[in-house]
Amino acid sequence: MVMSGSEERVVFVLDRPGDEALLTGGTIARLRADGAGVTVLFGALAQGEADAAAAGLAELAVTESRTLPAASAERDSALREAVAEARATAVVIGSAEDGLRESATRAADALGAPVFLARRVTQAAGRRLVAIDVSDVLECKRAALAAYPCRWTVTDGAVGLPDGTLLAVTGTETFLRREPDARLVPDIPPTRGARLATAAVSLVLGVAFGLLGTVAHQGVLVIGPVTVPIGLILALLAVTALLVGLRLVFGDRMAVLSAAIGLLGAIFLLSLRSTGGSVLIPAGLPGTLWTIVPALVATFVLSWPNLPAKR
Repeated sequence: MVMSGSEERVVFVLDRPGDEALLTGGTIARLRADGAGVTVLFGALAQGEADAAAAGLAELAVTESRTLPAASAERDSALREAVAEARATAVVIGSAEDGLRESATRAADALGAPVFLARRVTQAAGRRLVAIDVSDVLECKRAALAAYPCRWTVTDGAVGLPDGTLLAVTGTETFLRREPDARLVPDIPPTRGARLATAAVSLVLGVAFGLLGTVAHQGVLVIGPVTVPIGLILALLAVTALLVGLRLVFGDRMAVLSAAIGLLGAIFLLSLRSTGGSVLIPAGLPGTLWTIVPALVATFVLSWPNLPAKR
């Protein structure tokens, strides 16, 4: 919920109509003004509240709203479905009911969406809050509040509750952010197109490393009486880093296999004698190691089993 424009899709979960205006009206209006998608979910809808809810939501330009089932199991399913259908980038919870708040949090966690809890500064002493500037849409919030005369009275700067409490209507709304539970975020596999693109890039990288390693593997560093095959060492380290890195980053053997094909294919072609009689991989220990070790490394990396996910 970073106000980045139309890319945002935010689901608001409230106890009953009116709460969306009182707790989050300015944020909803600002999101809608930026072209973001907003869905409002109510935990309950009392008799006679439908007209007021329609009027209040219209003042905030909300077109997607629904009332959740009363049964706990059905409500959990409906929340998960609503969050998934909206492809929510964030879930805002303004509910005071523990059951509804926990259900909404579980639905958000299941899809990896961050949760924002509507909190006033006095309700979250000592906690770091996210403040949203709603001063430009304050009139929309006041108009939405005025759609619920049965719940409160609205003046220019405050809302009067039936028990005599006055709540200030300010240009800032605050939220407590809760990150999604990493244990519940689904592991979404890459698409077929993404895997093919990764394989193509890996193939090109394998060819490039094969070419560079073939050119460099004969390089030596003479230190006094000792001759260090620095070129071969660096070439083998680079190849190992490439193959192991692809396996660790993507966790997909296809990427490693593509890189290995490009790498070993380049080494094989460059090991052949050219039409002019020149050889880039001459006979000898360095050349033998350069043709054998990359194949062994590729075999090891490809055969290494997938580690089970840590619970």
